[in-house]
Amino acid sequence: MNLSETWFIEGDIDFELQKYKLLAYLQEVQTYFNETKLYPKLSDLIFHYNNLTSFRKNKKLLQDHFPKRIDQVNAEKLELVYQQMLADNELMQELENIILFAIENIRPVIEDGTGIYEFVERQLRIEPVGILPLYKNEGYVLLRYGNMQEIRVYSYTITLYEHKDARYRGIKMDLINSMKGGVIYTSEMIKREIIRNNPQMPNPAVYSIDTEYSFPLDETLLPIAKRLLVQYIGRERAA
Repeated sequence: MNLSETWFIEGDIDFELQKYKLLAYLQEVQTYFNETKLYPKLSDLIFHYNNLTSFRKNKKLLQDHFPKRIDQVNAEKLELVYQQMLADNELMQELENIILFAIENIRPVIEDGTGIYEFVERQLRIEPVGILPLYKNEGYVLLRYGNMQEIRVYSYTITLYEHKDARYRGIKMDLINSMKGGVIYTSEMIKREIIRNNPQMPNPAVYSIDTEYSFPLDETLLPIAKRLLVQYIGRERAA
């Protein structure tokens, strides 16, 4: 199940009702975490936590103080609902109880998820393959994991996004090949194969990421590998 962005003020503002809705959602999230599956549950959970704390802090619900996932229509709807609630002290207290309960129960689940994230990240080893070019925002990743005698080859592109308060990097990775690895087919051999198939890139940036653990690929390994690669290239650029 999923919670909407405004779940805590939808329907009846009733503590018991919203409590059980939240607990059912957190139970499902915990089941995913127990299977070492982090995404998209962890990012959604963090969103809901920030949304609740933002709602509680910003009494007027100004749009520019709201999490960016809420669009203008929803922000205006929330502000209208909030203004209507201000006239009802009992209702406002019930809403406050719901929000406090949610914050207190979401926080430890986020801590579980981030603990799993940090564990997985520590198990990943990243290193460049051969000599790297100066331009590293495009290239290839060779991914090995668990006991699989397979190397998954991804192309990657890193994009810089500008925001009024910050600059941040996004990354896109696409699977282009999957081949048997091991002693016979090394990372260096795969890089030579990539160059042979793409003569317009005589020396592409190629990184190897591997782990001995069989983490879930789409829900955990790939999202963490992407972030690890962006951080690694960022440190190289700053050095």
